[in-house]
Amino acid sequence: MKLVASLALLAALVGCATAPEPAPRPLYRDPVLDGAADVSVVFNRGLKRWEMFYTNRRATLRLDDPKDVSWVHATPIGIATTDDGNHWRASGEAKFPAECTGTTLWAPEIQDFDGVYHLWLTIVPGVHKSWTGERRIEHLTSADLRTWQCAGRVDLGSPKVIDASVIRAPQGGWRMWFKDEQAGSKLKVADSPDMKTWAVRGQVTSLPGEGPTVFQFAGKWWLVADLWKGLLVLRSDDALNWEEQPTRLLAGTGQHPTDRAQGQHPGVNVVDGRAYLFYFTHQSGEPEAKTDDRWHQRTVIQVAELQVKDGWLTLDRNAPPPDLRPAFRAR
Repeated sequence: MKLVASLALLAALVGCATAPEPAPRPLYRDPVLDGAADVSVVFNRGLKRWEMFYTNRRATLRLDDPKDVSWVHATPIGIATTDDGNHWRASGEAKFPAECTGTTLWAPEIQDFDGVYHLWLTIVPGVHKSWTGERRIEHLTSADLRTWQCAGRVDLGSPKVIDASVIRAPQGGWRMWFKDEQAGSKLKVADSPDMKTWAVRGQVTSLPGEGPTVFQFAGKWWLVADLWKGLLVLRSDDALNWEEQPTRLLAGTGQHPTDRAQGQHPGVNVVDGRAYLFYFTHQSGEPEAKTDDRWHQRTVIQVAELQVKDGWLTLDRNAPPPDLRPAFRAR
């Protein structure tokens, strides 16, 4: 009888240890500026943990003119870290060489290629009250995600380019997708043999958008981008020729607190065959926004798991968030 009881207790303990634990909603909220957006999640090989780099908008800034967008300028790149995948903590700001960066930093894109971390960072010189000014993409490299070296400005033939996404192209070399604001905010693609010189191939879609992210999942290449009214999804066999998904992801509002706005600026990590989409939401749909006319400036990071249904990407933002512990715990 004692043996049976012991086995039952052991089974219960094992069940508790392996029971799914949904990630919190939101997954992450910056404790200082409350403006986390545009995430890039990368594994730190040296510290054996996952880290999140993000644009940290000055969301708590109250400006006299509601049209003044200075609060999305003079933005640092924040870092959040995790030990278990589900719980993330603020870990300071990234430091970059002044000679190739500037005051306003947006949309970090970090990839680990051949043992070197590569960062493509959007730079906006100065602070602007409107959506004006030059934008450019700078390439930086690092061995440890903390000390960065300038690797050169990315020449894409336009003075207003932002939001890089870079892959190792299946045909060889490297491929970058980006937003060209001078060309009507169209998403374009460029190729490079060495990550130094880039040849722009043209537009990917006729739709204006931003924040493209490109990844392999379930035997296909996928491009997901922010259309400001949901996320565009494109599918490809070769990362060159694309088909457009008929439906958008995250186009409406979620049902749960902090997720009651459209999802924006996606980032996707595929780990152990599962695809996790990180996105940000403005807090315009929260009760605080009814009494605080600047509350909508605040943004938080959410996560949902992508699935393939009938050949296209889908997700359920209203379901419990995925348990990130198996994929994103420290190793």
